Amino acid sequence: MSIFVVSLCDYKGQKLAEQIFQGIILASAVIGFAYGLIIEQFGWTVYIVLGGFAVSCLLTLPPWPMYRQNPLSWQPALPETTGETLQKPQENLKKKKHK
Repeated sequence: MSIFVVSLCDYKGQKLAEQIFQGIILASAVIGFAYGLIIEQFGWTVYIVLGGFAVSCLLTLPPWPMYRQNPLSWQPALPETTGETLQKPQENLKKKKHK
């Protein structure tokens, strides 16, 4: 369930964000279930799980520096060329006439 991906981080940072997210959701679900069972109110279980979800979103969605410890090395950009010399691969193929 990898719906939260930190956009400006590395792969290790994404893994850490996913582990934090899952840990907070699991902990809030267990705590919410136990509390709701003790007081016999299912609504509090939902509130606690939603609170855990909000906390996990706050901790995992922004690109915090702890997620950017191992930056990726990108290839250098290619130099700009004129549009006339650069053609799409489909344009290079011969057009077949259908009979």
